[in-house]
Amino acid sequence: MRDTFLHVPGARLSLPELAAARLDGDVVELGEGYAPADLVETAALRAASLIPLVAGMRDAAFAGMTAAWIHGAGDAPPDPHELQSATGHRLRAPTTRRIIVHDPVLDPSDVQHLGGIAVTTPERTLIDLLRWPATVPERHDWARLLALTDPALIPRAAARLAQLHHGPGYHRVARFLAGHGADGRPAEDGDAPRDAASAVRRR
Repeated sequence: MRDTFLHVPGARLSLPELAAARLDGDVVELGEGYAPADLVETAALRAASLIPLVAGMRDAAFAGMTAAWIHGAGDAPPDPHELQSATGHRLRAPTTRRIIVHDPVLDPSDVQHLGGIAVTTPERTLIDLLRWPATVPERHDWARLLALTDPALIPRAAARLAQLHHGPGYHRVARFLAGHGADGRPAEDGDAPRDAASAVRRR
């Protein structure tokens, strides 16, 4: 998909050529590259646009905030990006502040392939965003945006959470899901999702 629809600077077109095409309205920036302006921005296309970030990392899976963006949350990709191992082999942390590598090994049921790269499922993504330490406050905003992409995501995430051990952050995730209707009650966050969307778009 990347070879067909996406343009990476220095491949077929130089960065100045792509910048000129963007000014003409022919392409738009997407992830680490450019895509035709009239192309539908699917999850697979978003995932493929980030492949240059993981060049040489065969075991990598996009996770957390990056996976949320791939699954349709937000307008612009996050900074930094988040990765986990999709195979059980430990990932070597790249020498860049643009990427955060998480240690936990993913269960195969929590991984899907989009655009030629592994990505955590929406359910696992939502759970991870909420249970990981709040050292990156934006994760909660991304969780709210992701919850807005699919009305069926909350009950699916609740079902997946019930299969997991009660580790750190478990109850925080359960409270979020309950507050967003996992137990049949209406969401309690009021205008918070709209505020979260604004916060992520400003990044």
